[in-house]
Amino acid sequence: MTDIDPRQAAALKRTVLIVALLNFGYFFIEAAVAWVIGSVSLFADSVDFLEDTAVNLLIFVALGWPLAHRAKAGKVMALIILVPAAAALWQAIAKFSHPDAPDPLSLILTAGGAVVVNTICSLLLLRHRDHGGSMTKAAWLAARNDVIINIGIIIVGIITLTVVKNGWPDIILGLFIVALNVRAAKEVWEVAEEENLAAKAIAGEVDDD
Repeated sequence: MTDIDPRQAAALKRTVLIVALLNFGYFFIEAAVAWVIGSVSLFADSVDFLEDTAVNLLIFVALGWPLAHRAKAGKVMALIILVPAAAALWQAIAKFSHPDAPDPLSLILTAGGAVVVNTICSLLLLRHRDHGGSMTKAAWLAARNDVIINIGIIIVGIITLTVVKNGWPDIILGLFIVALNVRAAKEVWEVAEEENLAAKAIAGEVDDD
C-alpha cells in the first residue's frame, strides 16, 4: 500500500476522532445499563464501544507513521478487537449456572440507541475503509460488526420478552459476539501482515527463497 494522500489523511483523522468520541460517550450509557440489568451481550457490546474508541484514537495518532509502523499498529488493533470477545466469554461462563433473564425492554432500548450510534460511525468510516490500510479496516470492521451485534441484541430482547423468559438467548448472543470479534481480528491481522511484507519489500528485506 502506498502512503496515504495528505488530504485523505486529514479527512480520515477528523473522521476517526468524531467516531472515537461517539463511541466513548455511548460506552458509559451502555455499560451502566448492562451492569444494572445483568446482560452478557450488552456488557460485551459496551466493552466493544471502548475498544472502538481505542482503535480510532490509535488511528488518529498513528496515521502519519511509516508503513512498517502502521503494520505493527494494525496488529496491536487486531489484539484490541479480542478484548470484548474475552469479556463476553467470561460473562457468559459466569452466567451458565444462573441464566437469569436481563430486563428485555432496557435491552431493546439501549441496543436501539447503539444501532443509531454505530450506523453513524459505520457510514462515516465507509468512504475511508480503503485508505490507511489495516488501521482503517479495523475501525470499519468494528463499526460494521457493532451494527450486527446491536440488531442481535434487539432480537434477543424481543425473544426474552415474548418467548424464552430466561438468560440463555443473551448468553448465546454473547458467544456469537466472541466469534464475530475473533473473525474481525483475524482479518485485520492478515492485512497488517501484508503491510509488513510490503514494508520489508520496499526496504529490500524480503527473501525470495
